[in-house]
Amino acid sequence: MQQESKKTFGIYLLLLLVPLFWGGAFGAAKHIITEVPPITTAALRFGLAGLILFAAARFSSEWDSKKIKEQWPGLLLMALTGIFGYNVFFFMGLEYTSAVNGSLIVATTPVFVTLGAVLFLGETWNARLALGLILSLTGVFLVIINGSFQTLMALKFNAGDLLFIAALICWVAHGLIGKVVLAKVSPFLTTTVTTIAGSIFLILLSLSEKGWGRVLSMSNQAWMEMAFMVFCASIIGFFLWNKGIQKIGASKASMYMNLVPINAAWIAFFLYDASISWQQIAGMLMVIFGVYVSTTDHKRFGSKLEKAVEKAN
Repeated sequence: MQQESKKTFGIYLLLLLVPLFWGGAFGAAKHIITEVPPITTAALRFGLAGLILFAAARFSSEWDSKKIKEQWPGLLLMALTGIFGYNVFFFMGLEYTSAVNGSLIVATTPVFVTLGAVLFLGETWNARLALGLILSLTGVFLVIINGSFQTLMALKFNAGDLLFIAALICWVAHGLIGKVVLAKVSPFLTTTVTTIAGSIFLILLSLSEKGWGRVLSMSNQAWMEMAFMVFCASIIGFFLWNKGIQKIGASKASMYMNLVPINAAWIAFFLYDASISWQQIAGMLMVIFGVYVSTTDHKRFGSKLEKAVEKAN
């Protein structure tokens, strides 16, 4: 029991790497798409990640054709929603609406994943989870709008926002389907198969951009950023994300998504000379506290504290 508790605590810590890597991918992708078209960038990222994962799966005997055949509908749906659909709708949406609009829509992901997990997957709902959700969501909004409610009032919604809503639906579906699939397929095999399948669809769509010729002329900085996105944001990030869904559930794992814009903000500040305000810092602290509240077991923490006090006395 104690060993199982330590393993669960370990996945909570490891999940902190996911928003760190995905937050860093925002700045990296923003630079790469100035040299290579967006869908081509996504196809290259997941294509390279898929090849590496496949080689690792074969080498480590993780590849299980029987499991893949049994669970192929769920694995395919995860690839179509989380890898292909989310990336396509996200980049298409940016062409028609502002990044602020898109970020605000995507920021509601934990709310819908949590509701879906409670309604369809039997995960528990409690006041602590609700409080953490409200705190972190409020903090995310502060970070995105830079504490300026004038920015929020000036927002104009358009057709591009519908594309971001489609991206939101894709990611929510990816998380909920993943909870079902991961009950029978290992996180590593799930990550491998979904990445390969999703990259195939991205590669086919990217042919319409006619941007593959630009890949060979990418700058050294772009290749370094691509390497980060392949190894950290794709291979490690998606593996830990799937592991988190398997171990602690879709609702709690989704709370870590609120840390993505937080990490994107400070990484952009330190690496890309972006500005950051005190309102955004306040929002970051709210998000961190909200994630802590929703993902920690305060009863267990309280009992441990009481035991420590008793021993001290």
